[in-house]
Amino acid sequence: MIGLLSTATFAAVGIVVNFGPPAIPVYVQPPPPAEGYIWVPGYWAWDPNFGDYYWVPGTWVLAPQVGYLWTPGYWGWNGAGFVFYEGYWGPVVGFYGGINYGFGYFGTGYVGGRWDHDHFYYNRSVTNVNVTNIHNVYNTTVINNTTVNRVSYNGGPGGVSARPTAEQEAVARENRLPPVAAQEQHVQQARSETQLRASVNQGKPPIAATDKPTNFRGSGVVAAQQAGAPYHPPANRAAAPQNTPTHASEVQPHQLPPVNTGDAKLDQQYQKQQQQLYQQQQKEHQQLAQQQEKEHQQAMQQHAEQERMQQMEQQHAQQTQQMEARHTQQTQQMQQRQAQPMAHSAPRPPSKP
Repeated sequence: MIGLLSTATFAAVGIVVNFGPPAIPVYVQPPPPAEGYIWVPGYWAWDPNFGDYYWVPGTWVLAPQVGYLWTPGYWGWNGAGFVFYEGYWGPVVGFYGGINYGFGYFGTGYVGGRWDHDHFYYNRSVTNVNVTNIHNVYNTTVINNTTVNRVSYNGGPGGVSARPTAEQEAVARENRLPPVAAQEQHVQQARSETQLRASVNQGKPPIAATDKPTNFRGSGVVAAQQAGAPYHPPANRAAAPQNTPTHASEVQPHQLPPVNTGDAKLDQQYQKQQQQLYQQQQKEHQQLAQQQEKEHQQAMQQHAEQERMQQMEQQHAQQTQQMEARHTQQTQQMQQRQAQPMAHSAPRPPSKP
């Protein structure tokens, strides 16, 4: 059974990346393997285990039901970093960040094909179709007035500035279907391919598109012709923290190491102080986590618009990071206070004669 989605936007919860993904690479679309397949464009996903983006090749996927189209996912800036908003199936294509994925997805809507009753027809002017095998075709010239760029994220430094229209916000409030199993398997296969990591291919993946999901070998594979733009990740990417917590539920209170001054009474006093601080911070964690979860539930029940969801995520990230900064400072101050008496009581080295 395929579950229905009804919230306005679906970020990859807990994953906030502190730098944007590479540009969309230049590649040729393989023809669909048979009628009924819908083009799902390639995109950059994030692997927290390696702290690196990896390319999920574009591919042809059977629609989960007649009349449904694919709305691509996209990366968006939430004020604290970049988060990914998952794509979905629905009767109308919704907002996908204004990203120009090509092949009919030029930033808004989809002009690569259309449903006519229970058959899908392909627009040959923007879709690569083998008319020997597929006869459901038409030709409609597409005039794309959008400035051509290959930026792969919305908002933030250098990002696409598109915002959802009222119609797109309305689509976001309708019930939708999540990616089908074949798409999930396709993503996992891409994640396992070392050659698809941005740090390895520099934005030019050797498997840019496939004719079917998970078909990463053989004649149906298309390599990227070139990177969409020079790829320059942060120089300290490997050393810098890649995932910034956005919700209080994702972090834990700070625990201080046991104190051993050699004075049992003083140790007991310090341990009591540490326990009091730990309990105080734990209480603040729980209160903020409950508050944020309540706001999430209310937004979901009200089918909140995308802009409001982004504002809420930004606020939650700021609240969490401010709390973490405050708790870190409190912990450091306690360590310094407890270290001072130990320094004073340490035996002095014997004076030289």
